[in-house]
Amino acid sequence: MTSFPAAARRVRDEQEPLRRRLWALRECALRFGPYGFRATWHHLIVRNGIPEHLGADPHSLVRAVDELGEARDLWLPQLIVYERRRRVEKAMRRVPDPADLPRLGLYCPDPEVHPGERLSVVIGRVIERWRTGAEFCAGCAGPHVPVGICPTCGVCEDPRRLKRAYLPAGHRQDAEERWKAIWQRRLPPPRRPR
Repeated sequence: MTSFPAAARRVRDEQEPLRRRLWALRECALRFGPYGFRATWHHLIVRNGIPEHLGADPHSLVRAVDELGEARDLWLPQLIVYERRRRVEKAMRRVPDPADLPRLGLYCPDPEVHPGERLSVVIGRVIERWRTGAEFCAGCAGPHVPVGICPTCGVCEDPRRLKRAYLPAGHRQDAEERWKAIWQRRLPPPRRPR
């Protein structure tokens, strides 16, 4: 197991073979995947144009890790503030309110349907919403969808309430094949939110 910064250094290291750099990017997405691993991976592939044959654009890996790192750098200070506050609360034996937890709330159950903006823009909206208590979808700034999936951007704020049966039968059947194509960067035609 490596840390996000160590994996990010390996992605940027031009002496490393491209395949290892890709695996290091995967490690970064596992460490910080705001949409969930699969949707975050799809976002990085599409937004940064990572080709099936990495030699065609090796710099796309650096663009992807830079985007992911920029979003992570926005989110880490929020976690540090929460951890400090939580230490004080534990000393007073206070049980935290679930609403106080700094959750991203950006899980996208369909890896092909997620916000298209840069991750740092979306994370900025999450932070704004968390600080102000405003009611809007952090994924697209549209109307707040407390339960279920945002019809505009595909974000599910609380995946614990989401039932697996939300997907139509045809979608469930080919989900694994589609994921395999995404992983191999042979992107299928984009899917729109339901």
